[in-house]
Amino acid sequence: MRARGVEFARVMVLLAPALVVLAGCGVNKIPTLDEQVKAAWSQVLNEYQRRADLIPNLVRVVAAYAHQEQTVLTQVTQARAKAVQLQIPADILSNPQAFHEFEQRQAALGTSLSRLLALRESYPALKSNQNFLALQSQLEGTENRIAVARRDYIIAVQNYNIELRTLPSAWTAELLYPKLKVRQTFTVSAQAEEVPAVKF
Repeated sequence: MRARGVEFARVMVLLAPALVVLAGCGVNKIPTLDEQVKAAWSQVLNEYQRRADLIPNLVRVVAAYAHQEQTVLTQVTQARAKAVQLQIPADILSNPQAFHEFEQRQAALGTSLSRLLALRESYPALKSNQNFLALQSQLEGTENRIAVARRDYIIAVQNYNIELRTLPSAWTAELLYPKLKVRQTFTVSAQAEEVPAVKF
C-alpha cells in the first residue's frame, strides 16, 4: 500500500510541471476569451437592434411635420431595411468580407439617421414635439450604448487575438482549438479620422 502511495507521489511530481505549463499555455484562457468575444458581439447586435426598432416611430413623427422631406425619409427607411435584412453568417466574426458589409450597412444607417435628425432645425414644430424629443433622446442614448458595446467588443477581440497569436498560447490554440480563428474588429471611418474644421 505504501509503495502505491510513493509511486503516486512520483507521478504527481513528474506531472506537476506539465500541468503548470499547460495552465500557462492558455488551455482554459483561449475558450474563456472566445466566449467573452461572443458575449460582447451579442451586446453589439442588441444595441444595433434597439436602434433599428426606434427608427419606424421616428420616421412617422418626422413625416407628420416634414412631408416634403420624402427623400430623407426614404433613405432612412431603406438603410434600416438593408441593415435589418442582412443575413449574418455564423462565421461573421472571422469573415472579413461579411464583417465589413455589416459594418458598412450600420454606418450607412447612422449617416441617414443623422440627416433625419438634422431636419429638426428646419421645422420648429418638429423641434418642440414631445414624441420627437422623446425618440431623439432614446436614440441618443442608444447611440451611446452602441459606442460602449463596440468599445467592449474591440477590447475583447484584442485580448482574444493577442492570446491566439502569441506564444505559447498560439501552440495550444493550434493543437487544441484549431477551429478558432482571429476575430474581426471595427474600423474607424475616413470621416471620423478627419479633424473638424473650426470656422469663426
